[in-house]
Amino acid sequence: MENIIVLSGKVKYTITLEPTVWIFDDRKIDLTTYFSSTSNPSNELEEYTKSISKHWDREITEGAIYPPTLKTEKKYEKEKVLTGSFGIPFQPFLKNAEPDETAAFLVIKTATLEHEIPLEKAMNLVLGFSNAGKPLSEDGPVHVYFGDGSNQQEPIKHVREFIVK
Repeated sequence: MENIIVLSGKVKYTITLEPTVWIFDDRKIDLTTYFSSTSNPSNELEEYTKSISKHWDREITEGAIYPPTLKTEKKYEKEKVLTGSFGIPFQPFLKNAEPDETAAFLVIKTATLEHEIPLEKAMNLVLGFSNAGKPLSEDGPVHVYFGDGSNQQEPIKHVREFIVK
């Protein structure tokens, strides 16, 4: 039960977070490159158009059959999961909890401290859940990173609970 984190407080729904299953989540991000890339968030239609264009270009250059490179790519992705450092955006969890309109802060309770941040800033948090392919068992279960990467070298560790105030 020490890996379970609860998101509660001034929310419509209390959310239970289980970081050990996030490795299978498509929303996971690579922490080794996330803060160094300077891509601006774009709309869903633009992302969809780019992905379809990439797929179309690939079919034109390689044909519609499955070339051997796809097996190599799958092997690479599997290897990346086993050795990578990953995080997940906090925003979907916070939105699903449906904070009260009077809520203004998020309290991040750790084993020894409490960190209070504005709810707007909390929407951009990233929860790191693995390092070099391993769960954060010593100082986890998650590390909290600010969306701008300002605490990338010193994330909030030993997180036990999130409370919306």
